[in-house]
Amino acid sequence: MSKQELEVIGQDAACCPGVSAAPLDDERAAELAKVFKALGDPVRLRLLSLIASRGEGGEVCVCELTPAFDLSQPTISHHLKLLRQAGLIDCERRGTWVYYWVLPSALDRLALFLRTPTAAEAVA
Repeated sequence: MSKQELEVIGQDAACCPGVSAAPLDDERAAELAKVFKALGDPVRLRLLSLIASRGEGGEVCVCELTPAFDLSQPTISHHLKLLRQAGLIDCERRGTWVYYWVLPSALDRLALFLRTPTAAEAVA
C-alpha cells in the first residue's frame, strides 16, 4: 500500500475513533471524505462488491469485471484507479491483464469508524 493510501485511510484502528466517539477534526474529515467519495458512485460500489465477493485473498481480473457493466474498458479502469487511490483495493499487472483484490484492513477501518456502540458496550 502506498504512503498516500495510508494517509487517506489511516494507519491503524487506534488512530480512527468511531463516528460516535468524538467529532471529526477538519483533517480527518477530509481524509475520510476521499474514501466515501470513491464509494459514492454506483459503478465503483459495484466494482468493490464484485472484487470483495471473491473472499479473502481472492483476485479478479479486469477481463472478468468489464463484462458486468455496460461501460467501456477504459471507463472501468478509471473507476478502478479511483478505488485504488482511495486505498480500498490494490492490483498487479500480469502480462496484459491487471488483477485486483480488496484491502480488508481498509474496509475494517471504515467499518470500525461507522460502528456505533451497542447498549451493552455503552454501559460497560
